[in-house]
Amino acid sequence: MSRKKLPIGIQTFARIREDDCYYVDKTGIALQLIEEGNYYFLSRPRRFGKSLFLDTLAELFEGNEPLFRGLVVHGQWDWGRRFPVVRISFADGVVNSRQALDTRIDDLLQVNAQRLGLPDFTAADIPGRFAELIREAECIHGQRVVVLVDEYDKPILDNLANAELAREMRDGLRNLYSVIKGQDAHIRFAMLSGVSKFSKVSLFSGLNNLRDITLSPGYSAICGYTDEDVDTVFAPELAGLDREEVRQWYNGYNWTGTSVYNPFDLLLLFREREFRPFWFETGTPTFLIELLTRRQAWLPELGQLETDAELLSTFEVDNIATEALMFQAGYLTIDEEINLDGNWFYRLRYPNREVRQSLHGSLIKAWSPEGQPVARQRMSLHRLLRSNDFPGLQQLFSAFFASIPHDWYRNNPIAQYEGYYASVFYSHFAALGLDVRVEDATSFGRIDMAVLFNGQVYLFEFKVVELVPEGKALQQIRERGYAEKYRARGEPIHLIGVEFSREQRSVVGFEVARDG
Repeated sequence: MSRKKLPIGIQTFARIREDDCYYVDKTGIALQLIEEGNYYFLSRPRRFGKSLFLDTLAELFEGNEPLFRGLVVHGQWDWGRRFPVVRISFADGVVNSRQALDTRIDDLLQVNAQRLGLPDFTAADIPGRFAELIREAECIHGQRVVVLVDEYDKPILDNLANAELAREMRDGLRNLYSVIKGQDAHIRFAMLSGVSKFSKVSLFSGLNNLRDITLSPGYSAICGYTDEDVDTVFAPELAGLDREEVRQWYNGYNWTGTSVYNPFDLLLLFREREFRPFWFETGTPTFLIELLTRRQAWLPELGQLETDAELLSTFEVDNIATEALMFQAGYLTIDEEINLDGNWFYRLRYPNREVRQSLHGSLIKAWSPEGQPVARQRMSLHRLLRSNDFPGLQQLFSAFFASIPHDWYRNNPIAQYEGYYASVFYSHFAALGLDVRVEDATSFGRIDMAVLFNGQVYLFEFKVVELVPEGKALQQIRERGYAEKYRARGEPIHLIGVEFSREQRSVVGFEVARDG
């Protein structure tokens, strides 16, 4: 198989096909959607291929047959029927007022009317114009209309830091989307996609026939690349890359079905030939970091949260659950789906190394005073751990906490509780991409943190001396036999008791012992 062009940043189906780029065939999924229903909603994180999938649907309904030759759908589609397609996208730019939003919507409606060859609008308001657009398009083209909405929620998400403005955006969008329900007789197919899922009551105003396929197992791979896609479509790009490392870095996003890779990550990996957090670097929202700080998130627990189906699938301006935000934004994914007597629950996890490592790196920076040499400290940590320099490790963390000014402790909410110390400790290891396991269950209890690195096992127990006697941390590791679980690995095991003082705001105890 010969190499093709990498479709980096290309979100138009026609360009990918005409420029002979790699293409993972999603047309079979598109056909399945069309055959199963008429109204759909899909939530996926940013840069996951939502725009490309909607553009593929548009080209299909518009009957552009040459683009689909050789693809699954080609022999199963009636190319003699062409449907008028209304495309609405809020992907470009930022709107920061209700007036700006209404102006943007009106421009989008005008562009669609001109493209479809419709007469000038007679209605004065947005709902009237949208309804008129749909009816006139059907009348002139002789087929019911297809409505495709991309980044339907972006005006809200761009303004989440200002709740009042975010609510105004929500109301303005509801003014637009509510039209879809009333125009059912004139619509052949409709699909809305975005990052978050707002409740139908708050945003879709009665659009109760909108099928949410976000967590449908059969559509888990509607966007993104599967392992099979990587091994077949992108086989020419794999030479010289460690296949297992590719999986660990970028695979793992799951919506109760087949796990997938983020396309943006893989395409840049194939171009740059090095493992880096490509997706994460394109813009982690400061809102997320600020929210985790304000809520005093216990970092070791973030990658193993549990939630119910309702909490996971709803997103409200005035009540944003941490689990829902991180899941819908792509920083957590589904590890396990649990049915307890008809009640659905989900266990969440970080999707891959990129997210786990990069998120904790960002949090370390946010939770450290300005001017702290965070990157240098992470490099030092790696060198010290590789050489088992435990006095150096103690000195590194003691110096880190001791250098934090008193005013910063007083003014930063996350530093006001004891978990801050263990969280910072944990995040330094997680930000290096190491195999870090928190609250790992043993037959005798749960060890606070286990680090598997360089053919060795490091078991950590954290204590606050104001709450327990000094020396208790290492004593607990020994008394409860936490090392027993890891002895079968046949690797050296190090027991490390770390003690913090809230009064001194520092590491005051760091005892190390070798198991056995």
